[in-house]
Amino acid sequence: MFDEPLSPGERGWGEGASVLFFLLDGRQMPDSRSMMALVKNGNRGQDMNKDGADKFATATVVLHWLVGISIIGLLAVGIYMEETKAYALYPLHKSFGVLIFFVAVARILWRIGNGWPVPAGDHQRWEHLLARAIHWLLIIGTVLMPISGFLMSSLGGHGVAVFGFELVPPNPDPANPDKVVAHNEMLAGLSHQVHGAAGVTMIVALLLHVAGALKHHVIDKDGTLRRMLGARISG
Repeated sequence: MFDEPLSPGERGWGEGASVLFFLLDGRQMPDSRSMMALVKNGNRGQDMNKDGADKFATATVVLHWLVGISIIGLLAVGIYMEETKAYALYPLHKSFGVLIFFVAVARILWRIGNGWPVPAGDHQRWEHLLARAIHWLLIIGTVLMPISGFLMSSLGGHGVAVFGFELVPPNPDPANPDKVVAHNEMLAGLSHQVHGAAGVTMIVALLLHVAGALKHHVIDKDGTLRRMLGARISG
């Protein structure tokens, strides 16, 4: 179904074409409300690969939940590893981190090509600005966290492998094979700080994002959450 809102030019062209059709056919012109419904319904069914005001494309929904759930899982595992020194989880954490980076980049490219989502309801300007800021924090964070983690581990001499396939080999200390030697200790430390700060920022942004989604669903009842679950909402 074609869900992308009509531009002013497309809307005007569609109305003019409908008027001309009825005049040539000799039938009575419908009222303005019926005409707008005719134009809107006549433009459905043309493209399922674009986000619309009433329904998101399948790719948008899948990428949103895949990246979102993966990042939440990586954050939870990262906190657990930091608190418990569960070193056995680091290879899995790195592997999933590298994979989700490429999914996050694919999501960003999809969003650039598909445009920014149309709000499902009318809200205050500050709400739109806050939502936009949170979205940007989440988008940047989903890329910055994997990059900083990759740099932290590779420059720190620990290496990076994806399920056993080495992307950057570790750099063991010749004097003590159980330890590693950093390639660039300063940049590795800086990357560690960025990774930690980005993690805290992501947690705050995710909490605000979830709170906003619940507000839309429970208080505003505007269909924002249902649309992101793949449902079609009323325009």
